[in-house]
Amino acid sequence: MEFYELDFFGLKRKLPIVSLTPKIKIASISLLGDAELTEVAASLLAEKLKGIDFDYIVGPEVKVVPLLFALSQKLGKKRYVVCRKSIKGYMLSPEVLKVTNGKKPEMLVLDGPDAQLLKGKKVIVVDDVVSSGKTITNLEKILLKTGANISLIASIFKQGNQYQGKLLYLSMLPVFSR
Repeated sequence: MEFYELDFFGLKRKLPIVSLTPKIKIASISLLGDAELTEVAASLLAEKLKGIDFDYIVGPEVKVVPLLFALSQKLGKKRYVVCRKSIKGYMLSPEVLKVTNGKKPEMLVLDGPDAQLLKGKKVIVVDDVVSSGKTITNLEKILLKTGANISLIASIFKQGNQYQGKLLYLSMLPVFSR
């Protein structure tokens, strides 16, 4: 297996290089279980977000959840919102965005009370890695559908140059082409 040696502000990680398509490979990273990386990233991102006026942090499930928690603590926010990829049994009147990305239909879901909470509020959208921008674009769509106002989109990593939207990020990750 091939690896990419990441130096993230002094933290070293050996990331596996995985195939997305027959012609494209990426360095794969996950915050799940990496408390040290999550803490450093949250501290650095919190510094950059301090001057931004917002009410809530919103992110997609699942790998970014530790970062949402740590950022909320560092920025003094008592609540953050996770957008799910399916309707869960505990949800009340969920807000659903159905997305067709090629082969299979996907969805993003906000629990109804979360959707109501975000209505008219200023939010920062946070993800761990932004590559193509599909997740971020769909998050923007569902948040606008609920009446939230997006103050900023931020991530730890931007991977490649496919996403052209405005994005605050801390570091780049490479994309490898054959």
